[in-house]
Amino acid sequence: MPQLTSLDAATATQDDIATIMARDGAMILTGLMDDALFARVDAETQPLMDLSAKGNDAFTGHNTTRTGALVARSPACREAVMNATVLEAANAFLLPYCDRIQLHLTQLIRLLPGQGRQPLHRDRLAWGGYLPDIEPQFNTIWALTDFTVENGATQVVPGSHTWDEAREAEPHEVCQAVMPRGSVLLYTGSVIHGGGENRSSAPRVGMNITYCLGWLRTEENQYLSCPPDVARTLDPALQELLGYTMGSYALGYFSPPQPNPDIPDTVPPELALGRLPREAPTAKKIMDKLEGDVPSFVPLDRS
Repeated sequence: MPQLTSLDAATATQDDIATIMARDGAMILTGLMDDALFARVDAETQPLMDLSAKGNDAFTGHNTTRTGALVARSPACREAVMNATVLEAANAFLLPYCDRIQLHLTQLIRLLPGQGRQPLHRDRLAWGGYLPDIEPQFNTIWALTDFTVENGATQVVPGSHTWDEAREAEPHEVCQAVMPRGSVLLYTGSVIHGGGENRSSAPRVGMNITYCLGWLRTEENQYLSCPPDVARTLDPALQELLGYTMGSYALGYFSPPQPNPDIPDTVPPELALGRLPREAPTAKKIMDKLEGDVPSFVPLDRS
């Protein structure tokens, strides 16, 4: 049976991560979440999980709860989303295919006792079979409890990201992402995986945070899960990861509800959050157009 490579986050280099991800399509980083952050994540998310309904089919899990909108609901989860090690690895993996990456999904996945194995699958199928030659996403599952064989540690098929789409995994090709709390499973959108069977007496909780190419539609609609009135309060880098910026030239602008004769009707999303784009050339062009007049539709902060 294959095994996943596990590295200590304190000593792993980005070259190490890139090499293993290219070879296996998945790996584990241990020690990425310290006890202080874990305590905050736990305190902020446990009440949310307690209010979450179980799935209604075999894929989402009849004994599994899924809790999303973590950026809007949990300041501590935002820190995990913006983890520098993960973001650097995600950018290195995805930027060959886009100008900018974006946040694809935030979700707590709680496997309750008695939950069976999830069908094995590739996450990239969210977009159907339309991107056969491009890797669209970079995924993480943060272990908020220990992940063990008994409690349903994620099933993974190392190397399956290089397989033909029609090939299915044999039982001897499947391993499990056994890892201590605070570790993170990294895996590509093309690697075959699935939730494990929870034969224990306690829940297994993982936080699924996924990034994808900036020109794709995301699994979790970030503009609804984290609307402008909430996004306005966040750090600009997180706003941009949510999609409140241009994905590339002419990709992602909006037209203000009320027309303004002083500016184009194709403005960058940052203006809806009360600020200019951080890219200096774009910001200068907008300021030149505004000529000191703030549009009525946005409380622009010029600081």
